[in-house]
Amino acid sequence: MTADTDLCLLAGNSNPALARKIARHVGVSLADATVTTFPDSETFVKINQNIRGSDVFIIQSTCPPANHNLMELLIMIDAARRASADRITAVLPFYGYARQDRKDQPRVPITAKLVANLLVAAGANRILTMDLHAQQIQGFFDIPVDHLYAAPVLHRYFKNKRMKNLVVVSPDVGGIKMAYAYANLLGGGLAIVAKRRKSATEVESLNLIGEVKDAHVILVDDLTETAGTLVSAATFLKNAGARDVYAVVSHAVLGDLGLQRLRDAPIKELVTTDSVPHENAKGVNLVEMSVAPILGEAIRRIHNNSSVTSLFDTDNGGKKG
Repeated sequence: MTADTDLCLLAGNSNPALARKIARHVGVSLADATVTTFPDSETFVKINQNIRGSDVFIIQSTCPPANHNLMELLIMIDAARRASADRITAVLPFYGYARQDRKDQPRVPITAKLVANLLVAAGANRILTMDLHAQQIQGFFDIPVDHLYAAPVLHRYFKNKRMKNLVVVSPDVGGIKMAYAYANLLGGGLAIVAKRRKSATEVESLNLIGEVKDAHVILVDDLTETAGTLVSAATFLKNAGARDVYAVVSHAVLGDLGLQRLRDAPIKELVTTDSVPHENAKGVNLVEMSVAPILGEAIRRIHNNSSVTSLFDTDNGGKKG
């Protein structure tokens, strides 16, 4: 790949608003492509311009409808490969199926690995993604994976609030590392809510490790869908004496149940990114921060064969350096 190779951005239909923001940040127009559905629900893709020898980045989150968006991405990769693209990078701001990353019970698939295999088989040469639910998914690929973090964007929102007596809380044991990172960034305390999962959509908070009385509490998680964990933890923390509760989530993939729970929850603000669209989040006090600058800068640096390491620096915040 040379610096004079044409940079081409393609976008599926999962999150066109984010794709347009990324294109503006990179300084190029989205390539002309037809991505539509036949009456029998099959996906049709046609790239309406020459991309032979181009460095192609295909922007597509595999958010709901997850199967349709994943298939759309695979077909777009195949179309670009057959159009003789020089390199194809699949840009997944949100990597669906990431929670199915291991066999935690008999006779179940490891679907996150299957998705990785499908992306490579379709013709992807590189993956660019953000805040994977499980870090080990990077190892499911035998091609390069650039794994970015939303923290540089999200933590600045609370930094600017300058809240005192701040405590960052992990809503479960698995999120301790992320909560610890935010606590260090914001100069706050750290606490953990231990939970018990009753079903796929119901969670019961059991114990609190740490002190939250009269504190501004920030619940930190990478992903929420039904909001069971967040709402259960927020209610538990308010009963434990927290002054107010904020939630920070990298990917708010909210369905009807999650939206209803959040409307009734004691959560002052849900701060998230635009990695997935939120058109239906009416009645939820949702603050959306854009990750387009970080993803756009990563695309530009990958295209120029430059380092993306400084994009992990929360103080740098995705600026050039």
